[in-house]
Amino acid sequence: MTKKSVLQQARAAYQPKLPSVLWGPVKAVKGEPTQSVGDQEEIKKLFPNTYGLPELEFVKDTDASKKKTGKPAKFNVGVILSGGQAPGGHNVICGLFDGLKALNKENRLYGFLMGPGGLVDHKYKELTASFINDYRNTGGFDMIGSGRTKLETPEQFEKGLEIIKELDIRAIVIIGGDDSNTNAAVLAEYYKAKNVPVQVLGCPKTIDGDLKNEWIETSFGFDTATKVYSELIGNIERDANSAKKYWHFMKLMGRSASHIALECALKTQPNYCIVSEEVEAKNMTLNDIVADIAKVVAQRAADGNNFGSVLVPEGLIEFIPAMKKLIAQLNDMLAEHPEIKQMEPDAQHKFVVDHLTKENVEAFNSLPVDVQRQLSLDRDPHGNVQVSLIETEKLLSDMVEKKLEQMKEKGEYVGKFSALHHFFGYEGRCADPSNFDADYCYALGYNAAQLVNCGATGYMSSIRNLAKPSIQWIAGGIPITMMFNMEQRNGKQKPVIRKALVDLNGRPFQVFAQHRAKWARETCYVYPGPVQYFGPDEVCNQTSKTLYYEQEGK
Repeated sequence: MTKKSVLQQARAAYQPKLPSVLWGPVKAVKGEPTQSVGDQEEIKKLFPNTYGLPELEFVKDTDASKKKTGKPAKFNVGVILSGGQAPGGHNVICGLFDGLKALNKENRLYGFLMGPGGLVDHKYKELTASFINDYRNTGGFDMIGSGRTKLETPEQFEKGLEIIKELDIRAIVIIGGDDSNTNAAVLAEYYKAKNVPVQVLGCPKTIDGDLKNEWIETSFGFDTATKVYSELIGNIERDANSAKKYWHFMKLMGRSASHIALECALKTQPNYCIVSEEVEAKNMTLNDIVADIAKVVAQRAADGNNFGSVLVPEGLIEFIPAMKKLIAQLNDMLAEHPEIKQMEPDAQHKFVVDHLTKENVEAFNSLPVDVQRQLSLDRDPHGNVQVSLIETEKLLSDMVEKKLEQMKEKGEYVGKFSALHHFFGYEGRCADPSNFDADYCYALGYNAAQLVNCGATGYMSSIRNLAKPSIQWIAGGIPITMMFNMEQRNGKQKPVIRKALVDLNGRPFQVFAQHRAKWARETCYVYPGPVQYFGPDEVCNQTSKTLYYEQEGK
């Protein structure tokens, strides 16, 4: 590892806090059998061996000291970091390592390098105490690297099984988002169907915050990333309030949901924040959004304030109903005609227009040429439009500027409009985890070791009651299949974990909606400052606003 900064040196001494239930021997209490959140019959047919498993909750094993058992059995575990980075991933591995060693000091942990591809290609590293210790409470995934290889074919499963047998591995723990944990469930089902004694478990990772439900209250990394983004937004808002001459359009991570944008809005109180789920619910067009922003700009200009801040979730385009229909048809078209991606721009445009419905042609032709081109290009490994490459923030500001010119001609706007653009993405993915994420991630990993020990497979590590002090957190596991539904991916129906969208009836959005009119007209900026690791509890250990409002009063 490279030379440690002064902060890293101090941070290395931090000891993450565990739920009290994990402070000694535990036993798993089984709940009722579960079912998937949708498409039950289809999911059950696809996962006959891992469907309907019960929820598991760990409780203290008060009889453990009375049991006359020998030394606990030794076992080896493999761990994989999958997908995009998120703050706290290293602490999941550290917690898993410490949990395994607490069960039996002879247990060994192997890290597969550069994601799921490391399992298939037999690239791995044994993770020892001296190696692990350099990465405690650090950001990034550089301990073993990450990748986006999808585990989905029998050939991959069999190649992985070769190294699993060679290293005498009992369980694989996949640390990833919804697609990565979907792969974990598929792998668990495959090995179970073949009666191979290999457990497969998942841990919930994504800064986007869209992997959550009653049992996964938040995905790790969301807390840290939104604090980092909010610091940057606050800095820019202060600059705007100082110079008083720019409108800042800030695009934020969040392809499939607007949790990041909403959380940052609650933290920083911008003049305008788009919530994609509301756009879809209200059947808004791109022009509707532009007109709404222009109205806010004009109102502030009337008060002498020719400056402001606008937050834009990166996945906005996919939530505009007309665009959503267009993208769905383009996805199917690209799946059926992959040669489109290699065509020259003019030929590509003609082919696309000739094959779209009349309604979708109108939507397609309403977009700037560069956005048309982007929508027609290659998808990511999961079949999604690479929306982070679409400069939505510039598209919106350009359209707002044109709208304001029209309003000025009608005497509806008197002011000056000058826009600056920002995209906050990678800045938040590898930050040193906040105290919350450091604790939460360590607990997820330690808890995963207990899931291995009790023989669970096809489960996701679950730590709940997160708005309370860590000592009161609830530990256990939930079957991954219970989060599944069927969705269209690359032109085919596939089982995937249902993404959690912003609940427009939920308290976080309702608090935002209650205040946004005031924030739009007035300058109510809040400047959160950087993530704090040392100091008063209310400064260092606060949860996200989203988690606070969701669990307020519980």
